[in-house]
Amino acid sequence: MSGQEDAVLRRDEVAAVYCKRLLKKELESRLRAVSSTFTDIGYRYGEVAVKIFMFGCSVKEDLNAAKKELKRTEEILNSFKSAAQVLGEVVNPLENERFLVEVNNTTSYLVGCESKVNKEKLISGTRVALDMASITIRRFLPPKFNPFGYSILRGRRVKMNYSAVGGLSDQLRELRECIELPLMNPELFLRVGVKPPKAILLYGPPGTGKTLLAKLIAINVDANFLKVGTSVMVSGFLGHGARTICELMTCARDNQPCIIFIDEIDTICGRRLRDGTGTDREIQRTMMELLNQLDGFDQLGKVKMLMTTNRPDMLDPALLRPGRIDKKIEIPLPNEHSRLEILKVHAARMAKQGEIDYEAVVKLSEGFNGADLRNVCTEAGTFAIRAGREHVIQEDLMKAVRKLKEVKKLEASAHYRADFGKD
Repeated sequence: MSGQEDAVLRRDEVAAVYCKRLLKKELESRLRAVSSTFTDIGYRYGEVAVKIFMFGCSVKEDLNAAKKELKRTEEILNSFKSAAQVLGEVVNPLENERFLVEVNNTTSYLVGCESKVNKEKLISGTRVALDMASITIRRFLPPKFNPFGYSILRGRRVKMNYSAVGGLSDQLRELRECIELPLMNPELFLRVGVKPPKAILLYGPPGTGKTLLAKLIAINVDANFLKVGTSVMVSGFLGHGARTICELMTCARDNQPCIIFIDEIDTICGRRLRDGTGTDREIQRTMMELLNQLDGFDQLGKVKMLMTTNRPDMLDPALLRPGRIDKKIEIPLPNEHSRLEILKVHAARMAKQGEIDYEAVVKLSEGFNGADLRNVCTEAGTFAIRAGREHVIQEDLMKAVRKLKEVKKLEASAHYRADFGKD
């Protein structure tokens, strides 16, 4: 009996040990499950906490923006409620926070400044608003900008590469060397020890691509582009054109690098006459201010001026001398090879069918400019539409060039002396 009892006891002990091991494994598995559950809860809590934090930050930003907008609106309302202010221009800052200010270009005042105005920005030429009662500077104003006189182009523009121009490879290379290279790599001129040209004149018959070259430069050069309307500068009012030139140069210097494009420069820079009307004298004053800006004491910096005309013989010799217009590039009528390149550029976008003999079309287009060749493609497309087709064939181009050749005989040709600008 004792042997059987010992066997039973050992069996019970082994069973107890085995049960403890099973219980331990079960507890460990349950602990792992609980731990993973708490970990998932922690992750989810963390995500919720981050979302709550981001929401709180966005609410705080919106609140700050709303407070700023409320403050700005209150300032605008207070300005409407306050008395009218006088527009002036700082002539010279003096000591003890005193400033010499000119009002209406006639009267000068020695005035003070309110404490909230930043005195460092009140330099010569700054436009300011003065209190009508105390003649005290209340705030400074941005520089005067005439949106009707010129428009500034910056940022993203329509994509257009240099291959869109045909037959003007030499002129385009010279133009890029004069404008794009000094603005993008000025250190090349510093190493050579020469000054890059600051003004370039493109001259030639109408329709040869002068404005198109300027447009290409504006699109492909990483710089601001100011397009100026010369008609705005021509005015019968005294000093209007000269003031526009000053505003234009100030705007260009404030937005460097900048390219100023003046089309039809002969409108304001014709030869000076001994006799003339008041409007003629005002145009001459405008030209004198342009000459002063080109040849004055102020350095142009990264400001380039591009001008175009189809009557260079009418320009004043003072404008054409080196130091003002440093580079003159002629854009002539295209020869046969250039006309072939231009026609292929314009015809590349057309839907065509069959063999197109461009050389036969070019031979009939003697004396055509780039605009005429574009018109040939447009007229050929019109013939195709009239015939009920959705593509252009060789006969359409031949009929178009013959039609425009007859119309071309009615146009007046622009001729100028080869020795323009010389007395």
